[in-house]
Amino acid sequence: MNNKIWIFGALLLSSFHLLAQDETELVKNTIKKSTIKGHIYFLASDELAGRETGTPGIDVAARYISTTFQRYGVSPVEGASEGYFQEVPLVQNIAPDAYALQIDGESVASENLIRVEGSDVNSEPEYIFLNYGTEEDFEFDGVEGKVAVVLAGQEGNQDYRFVYQASGKKSRLAKEAGAAGIVELHTENPDSWKTFQSFMGRGSSLGFESNDKSDSFFKLWVNDADKKWLEKLEKRKKSELNVTIGKEMQLPVPSKNVVGMVEGTDPDLKDEFIIYSAHYDHLGIGKANAEGDSIYNGARDNAVGVVTVMSAAESIAKNPTKRSALFILFTAEEKGLLGSKYYVENPLIPLNQMVYCFNSDNGGYNDTSLTTIIGLERTTAGKHIKSASEAFGLKAIDDPAGEQGLFDRSDNVNFARKGIPAPTFSLGFTAFDAEIGKYYHQQSDNPESIDYDYMEQFFRAFVLSARLIANDEETPFWTEGDKYYDAGKALYNK
Repeated sequence: MNNKIWIFGALLLSSFHLLAQDETELVKNTIKKSTIKGHIYFLASDELAGRETGTPGIDVAARYISTTFQRYGVSPVEGASEGYFQEVPLVQNIAPDAYALQIDGESVASENLIRVEGSDVNSEPEYIFLNYGTEEDFEFDGVEGKVAVVLAGQEGNQDYRFVYQASGKKSRLAKEAGAAGIVELHTENPDSWKTFQSFMGRGSSLGFESNDKSDSFFKLWVNDADKKWLEKLEKRKKSELNVTIGKEMQLPVPSKNVVGMVEGTDPDLKDEFIIYSAHYDHLGIGKANAEGDSIYNGARDNAVGVVTVMSAAESIAKNPTKRSALFILFTAEEKGLLGSKYYVENPLIPLNQMVYCFNSDNGGYNDTSLTTIIGLERTTAGKHIKSASEAFGLKAIDDPAGEQGLFDRSDNVNFARKGIPAPTFSLGFTAFDAEIGKYYHQQSDNPESIDYDYMEQFFRAFVLSARLIANDEETPFWTEGDKYYDAGKALYNK
């Protein structure tokens, strides 16, 4: 009997390897460098002017993706408009002309104050100092109705990108705790303040229209390099605040996610969906660099990500997998993950049918022997990503730059919060170093600067990973102990 079990297991393992080999050949025959290059050159061309949300360039990109879906044989999703579009009702928030913060009757200088959020506020609120505003800090019972005063970033990490990302989380925690507002003190790295002034002081931002006219939550950033205000607010704990913010205007900004699907072949597994996602927006046009280039073309970030999803769509439409596939390209990721935030609150197919979100987002690469997966070991599907990368001469590694908080800086996190396993597949990097910074959110991120031999390996690894996950009889899930493990159990009634 034991021999029979051993023989059965050996046959099963052998058949799995044969299947994986067949899938590898299928991917090789479908995913070609010339196609990848053509897509990236178009999406990151000057004619699309950096694909900023709310501009004609991003609309052209959306139409290009949707017509490519149609050509590949990807089906529209019920509830989408014009076949492949989910309308995302964004608004342009025109910042108030006037806002001010006084502490103990002394005004914070205007050059040291940035209004991030808030409209029509005139109050003298109580406050509570909450250190760096972590989840543990916000567990304090006395937050409701008060202003949370927090330090920017976290101890030991004042990288401006992390500070910006962490700030959004602090706002969310403050709102969930019932705070009246949040004041964030920037006490470190004064050079970052100049950066924030340049891209946050434009007088407007994108967001969602607030239907709650009583919502007066506000957010102010204070440059406090000499720790003057920290001294008052942290140590005295009896200072008086006076907050004044004028009225904000809102203008509608048409925007859309691009969505398509391919039904699975297995009569049981086809009710489970794998999401393949990426954001297709970028930064648009800004100040010219030394070379006179003012267009942020976003080849790596995130034309590469878009084309990984398009490549998966091409492969799966031609040769469907056991599980169904849902392809989503998000708008307004660069404006605060807005497209994915809208989708998870307004899904076109129930979220509990989405068993995995395979996101693709990129800052750049500094090692062409790797694929870097943000959250590789956080789900049970990591084994498939590793073997798929190996099949094309690459090694899959987990996030090497944990200090950057990358898992929480891309669209995958909105799905993870709902309980859906959601790693991000990225170009190979070993650190967020100067080589990454050379292209990340720079005008130099152009299609001609990319190694397309590496792209072919990378894209094939993504598509093979997708196929192996979608064909596995075992449904992927979070690794036990992950911070989203319980959310997943609740979503899927496990």
